[in-house]
Amino acid sequence: MALDGTRLKDALEAIAAEMATVEERGKPADYIPELARVSAGHFALCVATEDGRLFSCGDADTAFSIQSVSKVFTLTLALGLAGDALWKRVGREPSGSAFNSIVQLEYEHGRPRNPFINAGAIAVTDIILGNHQPREALGEILRFLRALSGDDTISIDEAVALSEKQTGYRNFALANYMRAYGIITHPVDLVLGVYFHHCAIAMTAQQLAQAGSFLAFGGRDPLSGFRVVSPDRARRINALMLTCGHYDGSGEFAYRVGLPAKSGVGGGILCIVPGVASIAAWSPGLNDVGNSRLGTLALERLAKTMDWNIFGIRS
Repeated sequence: MALDGTRLKDALEAIAAEMATVEERGKPADYIPELARVSAGHFALCVATEDGRLFSCGDADTAFSIQSVSKVFTLTLALGLAGDALWKRVGREPSGSAFNSIVQLEYEHGRPRNPFINAGAIAVTDIILGNHQPREALGEILRFLRALSGDDTISIDEAVALSEKQTGYRNFALANYMRAYGIITHPVDLVLGVYFHHCAIAMTAQQLAQAGSFLAFGGRDPLSGFRVVSPDRARRINALMLTCGHYDGSGEFAYRVGLPAKSGVGGGILCIVPGVASIAAWSPGLNDVGNSRLGTLALERLAKTMDWNIFGIRS
């Protein structure tokens, strides 16, 4: 699918102008105190193309906490370590429940429904921890993101990580429950230490769009030409993003946008247009199911304008 740069620039300018007029911007996540401090007035949208160009609007060079968007990258790393054995510990089905549901985990005997809900991502983090110390595991995650984005300045927001640890009672409950079933094999405090910190990684929309590009181009990093994952694995990660990337709002996002995507409660969304581009949207205000309100609206507008939809081109 050829990319019309002029058409894309015009679309981004129109979307930015529209988003500036939206009064109902949602509410930043208030259960993590550091995230509650971020102004809902921020908005960014960035598109990374195969030839390395970045098309952006708004606050695209402002860093934000990527939160659960990091789960796309930790899943990629864990699949590299464990292969398909990972799926013995984590399922691949949409949850239909809140991202931090304890009831669902209990009903399913400690095996998380998918790798993008909190329980599943904690189990994935346990795999990455392996025989490493937490600092080494975090270093591996950071090196991966820095390599994919081509930017060594990406770092962890320690204030956000501490804020998550101090308020993460549900995550401690989920991890302890999985430990009881043998899904988690390392001490809970070590696993959650890594989990809280990788969710607290701060990136700009430009960095995030670039980092996700390998999923748009068959598992190959367009910056370096390096194959990150096989084409088959890239397709399967995209499939999970489509069906599970927005928790109990995944069906609505697929209906409105029609593209694989992963959201985070920091207001970020990584969205993939297979064969065309990687997109990052950011606006801290969340909707009722914990996804960026303006980010979702902007991606819907962009997909419609550019005819980007995995279910077919508009006639």
